[in-house]
Amino acid sequence: MAEILERTQLLMGTYATISIDKKDTQVHQKAFELLRKVDQTLSSYQSHADIYILNHQRETNLSFYTYEALQLSQRYYKETDGYFDITVGSITKGLYHFGTAERIPSKREREKAVIDFKGLHFTSQRAWLEEGVLVDLGGMGKGFGVDKTVAYLHEQNITKGQVALSGDIHCLDQCKIAIEDPFGSGIIAEFTTKTADMSISTSGNYRRYVKSKRDNHLIDPKEKVPQQLFASITLISYGNNSDIDAYATAASVMPLDAAISFLNRQDVGYVLITTGGDQYISEDLDRYVEKMRFLGRGVLFECETI
Repeated sequence: MAEILERTQLLMGTYATISIDKKDTQVHQKAFELLRKVDQTLSSYQSHADIYILNHQRETNLSFYTYEALQLSQRYYKETDGYFDITVGSITKGLYHFGTAERIPSKREREKAVIDFKGLHFTSQRAWLEEGVLVDLGGMGKGFGVDKTVAYLHEQNITKGQVALSGDIHCLDQCKIAIEDPFGSGIIAEFTTKTADMSISTSGNYRRYVKSKRDNHLIDPKEKVPQQLFASITLISYGNNSDIDAYATAASVMPLDAAISFLNRQDVGYVLITTGGDQYISEDLDRYVEKMRFLGRGVLFECETI
């Protein structure tokens, strides 16, 4: 029986945890090296990273990972009708400075910010930006990193364990997942994945903000304001983490009806919690989870499958 060893490193702006068989020491090490390489290309903080150079010099040569991430971001932009837009960087990076010298911009500053995916141009070799445009891959980068790590682990025939970057998780075998309570400490729900090889992504307004949750990092690209509707969105899928990371980001900034309609068209199970405490759960959640249990302020309901 495998003895699972959990190792954690600070990567991609969060704690990256890889849990696999204790005997696979070299695999552990190389998996973190791969994740570090992803971080060193997609980061908007590291001065040698493609995205950092793109934002500061307005153009850059692209590594394969960055080109792939930009291609995916372009697809997500189209699939979400523009609600997933990595050029929100003009606000997240250019105004709020999330992750560095954080500040709260004025309404006028936000209104003047340039958010326009068409202002980002790229080929397989090179990318360049129009005036005022900045790129932030934070809405899908962690999911992308999880996918690359999981692909490597599959190549090494690793079938048990877990890869987790903050709220982006991939279970190599069937595993138990807890959803943080967005209103306080502890957890608000827990479930067991239906099968092995499943992806989970949680996005919330409680993860990163300046002074209060009203100034959180989830920026509506159409209105140029931080979203105020959702406290937490959790997606569960048989697909990859990049997709559901982006879908959770996009749904977070949509109106309620639009978010539910969009997610119902995707192959995902979802648990949506509004800032008012209302919960919206996908009707087919039993396709993705079992033993779902809601906790928090009293047990709301508990059953083997929803």
